[in-house]
Amino acid sequence: MLRQSAISVAIGMCFIGAAWAAESGGLRISITGTGGKPLAGATVKISSPSSLVTKTVVTEADGSVRVAGLDPAADYKVEVVAPGYSDFSASDVVVISGQNITLNYALGADTAQRVVVSGSRLALVDTTSATVGTVLNLSVVESLPTGRNYQSYLQLVPGVKPSEGGNPASKSGVNYADIGGATGTSTDNVYILDGVDVTDSNSGTYGANINSEIIQEQQILTGGIPAEYAGGSGLVSKVVTKSGGNEFHGSVNYYKQSDSLIADNKNKPNSGFSNYDAAVTLGGPIIKDKLWFFSSYQRKSGDTDVTTTSGQYLRTVKREEKLGFVKLTWQPTENDRLVASFFNDPTTSSGSLDESILNNRDSRRVTGGDNYRVDYTRDIGDLRVNAYAFRHEGELSTYAADLSTRNDVAFFHASPAPTVAQRSQGGLGAALATQRNRDEIGLSAEYFFETASMGTHTIKAGFSRSDNEYVEDSLFTGPESAQYSSIALANAGVSFNEFVGEGWAGTRSIVAGDIPRVINAINASPDKAFFVGLLDANGDGAVSEAEIQAYHFNSTAGNPTGQVNNYRSVQVQSSPYTVKATGKAFYLQDTWTMNKWTVNGGVRAEEWVHYDSKDQQSAKFKWKLAPRLSTVYDVDADGRRKVWAFLGRYYDPVRTNMSDFAGNLTGPIQEEQIHLGDRWLTFRTRGGPKTPDALFAPSTKTPYTDEFMLGYATSLGRDYTLSVSYSKRQTRDILEDYDLTLYSDPTLTPATAQQGYAAPGTKYYLPYSYFGYSAKPNSNYVIATLAGGKRDYQGVEVSLTKARRDNWQGAASYTYNDAKGNTNSDSNADFQGDWIALDPRAPNAYGDQPGNIKHQVKGYGTYFFNNGLQVGAVFNWNSGVLYSRTQLISRRNLPLMNLETPYVDGGVLDTWIVPDSIGSQKAPAYYTFDVQLKYTHTFMGRHKVELFLDVLNVLDKQMATSEMQLVAGNGAYAFGEPNEWVKPRRIYLGARYSF
Repeated sequence: MLRQSAISVAIGMCFIGAAWAAESGGLRISITGTGGKPLAGATVKISSPSSLVTKTVVTEADGSVRVAGLDPAADYKVEVVAPGYSDFSASDVVVISGQNITLNYALGADTAQRVVVSGSRLALVDTTSATVGTVLNLSVVESLPTGRNYQSYLQLVPGVKPSEGGNPASKSGVNYADIGGATGTSTDNVYILDGVDVTDSNSGTYGANINSEIIQEQQILTGGIPAEYAGGSGLVSKVVTKSGGNEFHGSVNYYKQSDSLIADNKNKPNSGFSNYDAAVTLGGPIIKDKLWFFSSYQRKSGDTDVTTTSGQYLRTVKREEKLGFVKLTWQPTENDRLVASFFNDPTTSSGSLDESILNNRDSRRVTGGDNYRVDYTRDIGDLRVNAYAFRHEGELSTYAADLSTRNDVAFFHASPAPTVAQRSQGGLGAALATQRNRDEIGLSAEYFFETASMGTHTIKAGFSRSDNEYVEDSLFTGPESAQYSSIALANAGVSFNEFVGEGWAGTRSIVAGDIPRVINAINASPDKAFFVGLLDANGDGAVSEAEIQAYHFNSTAGNPTGQVNNYRSVQVQSSPYTVKATGKAFYLQDTWTMNKWTVNGGVRAEEWVHYDSKDQQSAKFKWKLAPRLSTVYDVDADGRRKVWAFLGRYYDPVRTNMSDFAGNLTGPIQEEQIHLGDRWLTFRTRGGPKTPDALFAPSTKTPYTDEFMLGYATSLGRDYTLSVSYSKRQTRDILEDYDLTLYSDPTLTPATAQQGYAAPGTKYYLPYSYFGYSAKPNSNYVIATLAGGKRDYQGVEVSLTKARRDNWQGAASYTYNDAKGNTNSDSNADFQGDWIALDPRAPNAYGDQPGNIKHQVKGYGTYFFNNGLQVGAVFNWNSGVLYSRTQLISRRNLPLMNLETPYVDGGVLDTWIVPDSIGSQKAPAYYTFDVQLKYTHTFMGRHKVELFLDVLNVLDKQMATSEMQLVAGNGAYAFGEPNEWVKPRRIYLGARYSF
């Protein structure tokens, strides 16, 4: 028997297609004989030691056969037996979930040679798919210096932006939030672990971790995503886990890092560090050829010293992760499979690693939860049916280290600038325990058929139902159960008008738009006579806007830290509550291949219903259709070159954070108060059934992103793949909350409207009918579609991949991102809609998106020596993140505005955004260069010992990665001053024994 080794696909930076429900792939095999004629009647056997599935099939009249239902693996053997020919065997053939890779073999009388084996090498062009993404497996990511988790592997993907927290933006995904001015976190991604959607239904970030040792395959889709997938506005990451085997196999590993292995930190001196990462895996047969198991346990522990830039020690943060996993696979027949799995990730962190958070504002965090899944698949000829059910449980709770009353203090024209300690007095202010749980069931089917003259069809359809719940129990700390925002004692006597103007450092919680609420509260107060007597300067018996603006803040009575009273929020009721959101989804798609052409047409439909804490329906987003269409042309009909186009729509369903905002009717109630004279006045109540904090407007639409793509890909020689793609995305129907008092009061006129209010006939006025109402509803806010809100993206991506041949493999990519817009709202109700000056239609609102990175270059490669030694390296460069000039108001970094010089635009007087504020600044460009050395010693057959040495930031270039956005600074850093840097050179040591 002659054996031909096909090169293993370890990582493919290529164009791929993937299935959600069934974690399997397939092969299309064509056999030709003497003279290149199709060889009918040849017996083809496909097997792998990593899979329970062994398939034996016979080629048809055209010499071809299609084999479906194969587990993802990189070690398949294809054996061909044909009368009159020598037996043929190809090893290390790769199967990728969701793909049907083409293998072409030519047999001679005494030999067999591979002609094209697209899919058993890295130089792969899938000429039937327009999906853009990357396929990774453990053997490749472990040959590179990366973090040991699936989130860090995302950084190998072209166009994925840096993210310290593991939730990176991709293409048009939002990469910035006003709250804290946070950059590097996207809420648009979808994360699937072992078939369980672990995306946090409240925050939109990943909601679970898993041991990287058990990853069989990870697919990351970033564009051209077919109808079978939810999401698409961001990336889709799907992890397929190992499944045991007919032989027992396992591993034990240990990784270590400590102070002695880290270079001196030039920007945060005296910061110590130590951690370890240990894991075991074990898999094998319970009943050979029928029932397998695979299990793992990983424990990560780390201690990190947090210091200021001057080297002052703050605290030591201890983090503990315990990651468990077990999976059972039962194959009662060749066509039936039942899989059950469980994994969990309880994690605790004793505090924050952010040196700008002082010890009095620190908090302990508890995260993680249990995940269960059952999956059944049956093959009936060319029909595959799959049914699944899973439950995801996720906790995210924070507990304040200091239980004293929170007091945020603002300073007026202070010199020198107040410190962080002066601004952040008292404790964190609250303890918060939450659960984010999801139950889902689904059914899908895939049918393949071939016609005599009209090519082949692969039809997929599926239905799923998802029940998501958010459970919260929160408690304000301190004896008064209150959180304060105060004026510095040195600024006693400032007027209301001065307070809402410019020149302040520190957060403020009252704005000019609150004046009508204060006046209404005075008129409804039992203490009306007192407040009128205090404020009514002209003696007309009423309080006017000008009289509020003239009031001077002086009182320090009862202030928790002796500052001047201004604002506080008092929790008058504390109670746990639950809100829910239920989603239904259906998809139907057909992949039609005929000659050189492949057309994939599909549609996805989704319906979402939200429920408040009384279990009553709070909103219903009716069925919406998201069509997706792609066309692929196989230029030479040999699977080596293609051009393609894609057009599709992705809906971004409203998350449970909005169910919470519009559904807290039985939970905590807070009263927002302003201090006038010698007493507090409640001017707004948040939560509770009397006046709900928010309602879903009847006219609210589901946000969506439309994508258009063009691409070209080609194989260069035997080892290289070059791909180029152009993307254009438009995001519309963006969600926000509105204060209808500002936008929709029909009694106003341009002459009577106060500053920041829109009268009928002005540019910014929105009638009640825009929101689906005939009169003002009974709520503080309404959640609605943001009028004029939009985000526009264009990008180009070029990637070159080198297959593993001649002892090395590698890849390089360049991405250009042009992202513009007038909002970064992303299902997170914020100040747009609450302040007309920030309206997306306002002057200077549209511009470069903060958080965007215009240019990115990535590269990595590994060289394998014949003596067991290998060297891998990863290089990442970007041109620097864009950011805005901002000011701190209500704990938000809001764009700089004309607070002291309001002017009229579109008939509305307001403090509009100043020119060159949004996205006008750029942090420095920087790069990272990491190296790994690995040695592998094999003994006694399949026993291996591996030694790892990772050197991260090998050149010790501690370059700045971000700059302070606040024009007034934050007490630790001045505007434009670097505030984050590349970490010092770090050495990571590891060892693994496996069998």
